Amino acid sequence: MNASGQAVYVNAKSVTVLTSLSVAYLLLSNYLLGFKSDQLVFVGIVNTLFYLTKGTRKFILGFGIFAVYWILFDYMKALPNYMVNKVSIAGIYNFEKSLFGIHHNGKLITANEYWLINQHRWMDIVGGLFYLCWIPVPLGFATYLFFTRKMEFLHFALTFFTVNLLGFVVYYSFPAAAPWYVQEHGFNFIAHTPGGIGGLARFDHIFHTDVFKGIYKKGSNVFAAMPSLHSAYPVIVVYYGLKNRLGWANIFLVTVMLGIWFTAVYASHHYIVDVLAGIMCAIVGISLFNFIASLKPIAALLNKYEKIIT
Repeated sequence: MNASGQAVYVNAKSVTVLTSLSVAYLLLSNYLLGFKSDQLVFVGIVNTLFYLTKGTRKFILGFGIFAVYWILFDYMKALPNYMVNKVSIAGIYNFEKSLFGIHHNGKLITANEYWLINQHRWMDIVGGLFYLCWIPVPLGFATYLFFTRKMEFLHFALTFFTVNLLGFVVYYSFPAAAPWYVQEHGFNFIAHTPGGIGGLARFDHIFHTDVFKGIYKKGSNVFAAMPSLHSAYPVIVVYYGLKNRLGWANIFLVTVMLGIWFTAVYASHHYIVDVLAGIMCAIVGISLFNFIASLKPIAALLNKYEKIIT
């Protein structure tokens, strides 16, 4: 029964599949990462939404795409990319300077180092607010599409998933240290380095909070600066915002995108080359998914998926 006292029917096959997946996820997660309370919370949310009402079941079946992404991202902790390939620290730093170096007081420095010298309190605040948008804005946009344009929601969610897979491939092919890492540790490789928050620490300090510290201590991979998926996500949102002709809302989405790009560099989380790589990753991912979705068998599957969540 749901909260309204109405019966919510779920067939036995669905119950068996969801229960099996839930148990398998918990066992595999415990094996790969060890037990974490987050895993139980995650399973609890998924199962609650699935059984609560017909509407919440359709919602979680749609947003299951993002759930799979989260699981894959979390599992990256089991095999850090520095165990697969050598980490670029000095290499990417010098490459950044060769392309976008700034002459300051007779010395060639990166844009990150320039802003580290010329930081401003108001920029710390505004930049922090922009960077907090990288999760809520894509998820909020996805929720809007889910309730208004089911097929566009599926295209958006699967494009998001595709872009992340491309990013993950690059992470393992080319592990790279972020600017904050060089600022704190130089060019020395230190395995098991905890996630750093770089210039975003100033935002936490201003507001006496640990919001960014709490986010980044759960990061799956410290040496995953290239490409900047933070920079890729808003590109996907803007693309679908323009595609769906959302009018004035697109001005907000473009502003957030530009703000995230700037803050990524200002807060020493990414080099400019990382941001450009993230943008390119988004463009390639969007194009790749559009091609895949145009294939008749895939289009047929998407139509079936749309009916399931409608």
